[in-house]
Amino acid sequence: MHKVHDSDDGQFRLLQHGTTTHGAQRIRDDAGKPVIGRPEPLTYYFRGSPISDVLDAARARKGAPLKIAAVGLGAGSMTCLVEAADELMFFEIDPTVIAIARNPRYFTFISGCRPQVPIVVGDARITLGRAAAAAYDVIVIDAFASDSVPAHLLTREAMALYAGKLAPGGLIALHLSNRHMELMSVGHVVAKSAGLVSLGKDDDLPEDAEDGYRFESTVVVAARTKADLERLAKRKDWDEPDASELAVRPWTDDYANPLGAIWRKLRE
Repeated sequence: MHKVHDSDDGQFRLLQHGTTTHGAQRIRDDAGKPVIGRPEPLTYYFRGSPISDVLDAARARKGAPLKIAAVGLGAGSMTCLVEAADELMFFEIDPTVIAIARNPRYFTFISGCRPQVPIVVGDARITLGRAAAAAYDVIVIDAFASDSVPAHLLTREAMALYAGKLAPGGLIALHLSNRHMELMSVGHVVAKSAGLVSLGKDDDLPEDAEDGYRFESTVVVAARTKADLERLAKRKDWDEPDASELAVRPWTDDYANPLGAIWRKLRE
């Protein structure tokens, strides 16, 4: 069930799917006055978040506007995080989410930042698979929620597909935050099994960050070579996988182990 509602203090508009918040927009300031102008991206897309780090690193390496594919639309927050010259395309399976994100009565990320952003409807393993080879500088996979993990987007075969759509020097970012499962090790090991190298970051924010709907996130970023990850490796808290993370059996189209991921989370 999708639910659009305002926070108890009336300052934020929220998009929830099950128990997961997929988007938040500030609609009133501390004095209760409406916030106007370009929306500020929040939740997992605020400036300084791991996803923001990935975009900044890719832009610095390329030295030119980016071509970005984003799997998972949410409230459309990423439209206000990317630069104006960047090319952005969303891949979203749920038409209801698209209708909500495009409706300025609910959220104005899309209408305020990129009204004509293209959104491809369907399962990303199929729709992104139709894209040209080497089409994107950054591919963001943000289709996982604590209530639902589409495992077919987190397999060795899926990573190989993403890699085939990646331009030279490009980055694949997997947003793997989950309250019930430890998925960072899965991200690392499927990247390795697809012939890629990876870094991971578990965000660590001040305790009051969630009051402004800035959420901690777990992100694995994969690339073809360590040189492609050099700029991220120099940033705070981006780490290479350790031996225990690479000891997990990689998920494939024939094998996934969500119970193992739940057990690892319980042991944290």
